[in-house]
Amino acid sequence: MTITIEGRRDLTLEAYARAAWRGEKVALGDMAMTAIERAREGFLRYLANSPEGGVYGVNTGWGFNAKRRIRPDEQKAFDNRPLAIGAASFGDPLPNRVVRGILFARLANFVDGHSATSPRVVVAVIDMLNGTRPVPEVPGEGNGSAGEILALYHLFAPLSAAFDFEVKEKGGLVNGAPCAAALLADGALAARRRLDLAFEVFALSFEALRAPRTSLDPALAALWNDGDAGAALDRLGRLLAGGEAPRRAYQAPVSFRILPRVLGRALRSARVAAETADAILPAVTDNPVYIPPDVDHPDGRSFSTGGYHDSHAVPALDALAADGADLCLIAERHATKLLDGAVSGLPDKLLLNPAATAGGAGSVAYLPMASVGVLETARAAALTTLLPGAEGGGFGQDDVVSPVFPAWRKQEAVGRALERALAITAVIASQAFHVTSRGAPPALAARLARIRALAPPVDEANPPAPGALAAALSENFRREVYEGTEG
Repeated sequence: MTITIEGRRDLTLEAYARAAWRGEKVALGDMAMTAIERAREGFLRYLANSPEGGVYGVNTGWGFNAKRRIRPDEQKAFDNRPLAIGAASFGDPLPNRVVRGILFARLANFVDGHSATSPRVVVAVIDMLNGTRPVPEVPGEGNGSAGEILALYHLFAPLSAAFDFEVKEKGGLVNGAPCAAALLADGALAARRRLDLAFEVFALSFEALRAPRTSLDPALAALWNDGDAGAALDRLGRLLAGGEAPRRAYQAPVSFRILPRVLGRALRSARVAAETADAILPAVTDNPVYIPPDVDHPDGRSFSTGGYHDSHAVPALDALAADGADLCLIAERHATKLLDGAVSGLPDKLLLNPAATAGGAGSVAYLPMASVGVLETARAAALTTLLPGAEGGGFGQDDVVSPVFPAWRKQEAVGRALERALAITAVIASQAFHVTSRGAPPALAARLARIRALAPPVDEANPPAPGALAAALSENFRREVYEGTEG
């Protein structure tokens, strides 16, 4: 299907998922095209009728050259200075899905005319999004600029080389905060799918332990006054419906009893991330911004702002990272407790003592050691992202750098660690069902079957290396998180 954009209201998280993750085509509607054309005409009148007023990056220099006016004989050369000269970042490229997302989010400044760019530039950006113009790789590292210009210089350098730009067209490509919107939207979509995995894996480990269902009683939601924990209680209850009885006669370890609280907080962070992405995807963040004509301003208005510095994406990404690290801890604790027969009540043969196996290979008892390593990777990444303390290259005005790229990378690192931690716990939970000859509750049967297709239960005769089982499963989990995307 084709996504038709008539105005900023159409730039939603769901539309982002369709365009960036699923690769659907995007088209500009008639209303949007009319608004762009009229705003362009109004801005050119505004510029012609305001000869004494400097418009940043239009008839003045950029950055530390903002105080310098561009002479009429310099204008064409200034407008066509290639963007490649500012493409200073480098390193591993952003995933294709994220680059597509930045192109989609770039439309927010265009479609209601607030960038005052020309229709041909907007059409060219949509052509990039739809694959009819080349899209370069964009480095995901080193983008430590005031705003997001370094990444956007890379993204639009080929377009600047192909175009003979007119006034204001180039600045509309590289100013604003489309990267923050795209990176948060990407994190929010991935968080939803990782939480789907987490609920199913933790429900499996809860059932493998035969943990008492009293810690999941729906009545607890009202006592806690926490709607998100209530949603987690409900979801876990549905996944565990039809589980075996009798349960343990005494309470489960803390890591099992607090599942609805920890998962509830993760649900809240994922919800806030999605709501924030929905809010900032259509936000106008250009600098200078153009406000089309009204009764009091027949030519419109244009002025500099700090809208290009998004202040909402980073804390939302940090929350996703923090919750992911905590879920890694819960996964490690579940894995360890299932293997401790004195705590779990499960047979000792679940450990598959290395001394009893050929060459000592294949014991799932080794996996929690790997889980600790994964956990520490997540904890190291899940640090609060603050505004960078150093000046952005020391260039005069540009004294605060956007931290959104580091925040997204940390969230990504934690997400990868969570996929691995869940894979380890899933292998051990599957093993627990195997050695007790039990089946999973109906809502979890398909998940258990998918786990065993990649990580079959381990028997004492000729067991595989446990890391290979967890690795295969974690890679499958990652593909599941990003299913339907171009990577």
